[in-house]
Amino acid sequence: MKLLITGANGQLGQALIAACDAQKISYIATTSADFDICLLDNISDQLALYRPDIIVNTAAYTAVDKAETEVSKAFLINEIGAKNLATACKQLDIPLIHISTDYVFAGDATTPYLPSAGCDPKTVYGASKLAGERAIAEVLPAHLIIRTAWLYSEYANNFAKTILRLANERDSISVVADQIGCPTYAPDLAEVILAVTAKILETKCQHYGVYHYTGAEIMSWYEFAKRIMAVRAQHLAKTTQVIAINSDQYPTAAKRPIYSVLDCQSLWYDFALEPIVTPLDIAIARLLPS
Repeated sequence: MKLLITGANGQLGQALIAACDAQKISYIATTSADFDICLLDNISDQLALYRPDIIVNTAAYTAVDKAETEVSKAFLINEIGAKNLATACKQLDIPLIHISTDYVFAGDATTPYLPSAGCDPKTVYGASKLAGERAIAEVLPAHLIIRTAWLYSEYANNFAKTILRLANERDSISVVADQIGCPTYAPDLAEVILAVTAKILETKCQHYGVYHYTGAEIMSWYEFAKRIMAVRAQHLAKTTQVIAINSDQYPTAAKRPIYSVLDCQSLWYDFALEPIVTPLDIAIARLLPS
């Protein structure tokens, strides 16, 4: 099995590379510098050269607040780039796994969002990601879209690493307590992607479409920060106060979803997989200095 990974310098891209290395899976790691998904001819030429068995697209415009003013750029990467990949994949009969987001939903639900739930994004970022999903579905039957949320890991910039950095700089940290979701460890998502990839390629699985994957524990950003500080205190004997605030006390250009919990059951059922989730405290501990 040979994967082509787009966005290889991002958080999930780096986690995928580490997982492939650990499992001795052949891969081609690409970034926008050498594999620009916004250029269809470039994609087609390189895919014809590399001939991967499957593509995992982690490339995306993810600057949620900047997207409110950089609308064209967000749609160029998240919609047109996704469509270009799907078009090239169709030409060469290559399946595509595409990573999407909880931002495609309104974020006002009270029960976990099913993959089939109606989408109603409230941000440019969410609208551009939904447009990418729809463009892929229109072009390429052999596609798998995995929506996720609240990614954190040892790699790149993310909430958990920011909290740990701020804890070393301040005596207290204010964190919003009225946004609910599931912290998702990026290496777990990478393992899920590889497990699903194996099913698709080895058993000719036909469960294409939209699925969800997140961590198992539901909490607010404030509660997540408290957990991070508790693990830090346990391992490093350092404490920093975490103060709960409301979203209106931390205004942002793009409105964050209040409720981002995703229902992941269909993923495990359709692909006959046991849930892949590292316990939260263990995952957090991996972010601490050794």
